[in-house]
Amino acid sequence: MTTLLFSHAACLDHDPGHGHPERPQRLSAVLKALDAPEFATLGRRDAPLADPGLLTLGHPPDFVDRILGMIPPMGRAMIDGDTIVSPGSREAALRAAGAVFAAVDAVAAGEAKNAFCAVRPPGHHAEPDQAMGFCLFNNVALAGLHARANHGLRRVAVIDFDVHHGNGTQAMFERDPDLFYGSTHQWPLYPGTGSERERGVDGNVVNAPLAAGSGSAEFRRAFERAILPALDGFAPDIVLISAGFDAHADDPLASLNLVEDDYGWATAAMCEIAEKHARGRVVSALEGGYDLHALAVSAAAHVRALMAA
Repeated sequence: MTTLLFSHAACLDHDPGHGHPERPQRLSAVLKALDAPEFATLGRRDAPLADPGLLTLGHPPDFVDRILGMIPPMGRAMIDGDTIVSPGSREAALRAAGAVFAAVDAVAAGEAKNAFCAVRPPGHHAEPDQAMGFCLFNNVALAGLHARANHGLRRVAVIDFDVHHGNGTQAMFERDPDLFYGSTHQWPLYPGTGSERERGVDGNVVNAPLAAGSGSAEFRRAFERAILPALDGFAPDIVLISAGFDAHADDPLASLNLVEDDYGWATAAMCEIAEKHARGRVVSALEGGYDLHALAVSAAAHVRALMAA
């Protein structure tokens, strides 16, 4: 079975404006890296438009309507100081969610072992009733809820190695013992959540915060001592990855010092656990990463590991 890549050109049309870190060039850089000859065997599929009704798996209907209603016919609108929408944001957001839904469908049907969704806007800061941190809807959490509701994959795990804590995913998962959220992230840092003391119910939340300046050794130690044992003990039916690459040493928005090989290593380790418990089912989606070169080489390392799994 192959690895599938889901993306869509419409995700380039979400435009927060000049100077915004979450710029369309991020996605272009990732897709260019994945055009290299070594990725020729990737199965490539256009991300479909998500039915807005599916967004209500994790967001209240009035929130979905409100966010979609804020997207302007021209110019830009501010949801908050960081989160800005443009006329292309509606389709981009629905394609981003559609990508993760379609990836779960394909992996659950056995059409592929795993998938990577190269999409934007990102999602892991979006709480059930609040868009924030560049995020409109919580793509990865929604994918997990879709896997459970529509494919009978009861135990759903999300692992998040973005440099920022995925407060939205944690908020959606922390009260349900059949959902698991594990995160490595710089702490303290935006959005201010992610303490080790935040444990959810039955220990279904595992936060492994890293101090500013931490690098490969500290990251891998956190995975080996906290994230991977908890994921293995949870015995997921599917593993979802919030793949943010902004913990890279060259990223301008934070102060961790990972290198691209760390992402390949972590991805391979998660795939091993997915193979043990979940028939290899892994779906990953792009989150952060703001230095274009670091983002490109890190995403390539991540996808290379998915293809090797």
